[in-house]
Amino acid sequence: MATRSESVELPVEDQRLAGTFLSPDTRMPGLLFVHGWGGSQERDLKRARGIAGLGCVCLTFDMRGHGGTLAQQQGVTREDNLHDLIAAYDLLARHPAIDRDAIAVVGSSYGGYLASILTSLRPVKWLALRVPALYRDAEWSRPKRELDRQDLQLYRNSPLTPADNRALGACAAFRGDVLLVESENDQLIPHTTLMNYRSAFVRAHSLTHRIIDGADHALSGELCQQAYTSILVHWVTEMVFKSRVGSLSPEGRGS
Repeated sequence: MATRSESVELPVEDQRLAGTFLSPDTRMPGLLFVHGWGGSQERDLKRARGIAGLGCVCLTFDMRGHGGTLAQQQGVTREDNLHDLIAAYDLLARHPAIDRDAIAVVGSSYGGYLASILTSLRPVKWLALRVPALYRDAEWSRPKRELDRQDLQLYRNSPLTPADNRALGACAAFRGDVLLVESENDQLIPHTTLMNYRSAFVRAHSLTHRIIDGADHALSGELCQQAYTSILVHWVTEMVFKSRVGSLSPEGRGS
């Protein structure tokens, strides 16, 4: 377990002796969950409860145009939802129990796309992306419901580089640990898109890529839901454990 040290002086008679307090570092990693377009925090809550049991502070939320603000969805833009995500991140980072150097963002589909962009705007140590979507940089301020779906599918099936896309550009600069989860039978996010993301993480500290056999985009089957939960919890457990134990180096830093 990670520890904190504090130098102290022990006054004894006419002497001042050097001492050091060692105590457990009780600050906890924080995890921010970002749902997909048309979804809500509901599915994230179950996973968040399980991960909170590992000793993490988790935050789920509904982006504008979802949950209680569904009536606004027609006019919501990517800019709007990115602002929502930034506000949620800042709320999590202000939590008194949070270690601000140990924040993870877990995004699905549209939420994964926005989470990738967030890494260029806020410090993120761990990034988990399930079937992350891609959108053209153009028409950023246009309501998302008005984007051409057929054009999006053509775009997502195209080989792209970090220079071609804002989200991929953010991934290219990201230096933390990454989890990519793909659905074998995804009808919305093709394998090409996942490979565009995977290829973009040239500076990542580590990259884990998993494919859920037989899964569709929404993880409709219960077994597929369980498989994703198992993959995510296992990865988060590994990342949190490594952050707490550190390496055997004198500085206690991971290698």
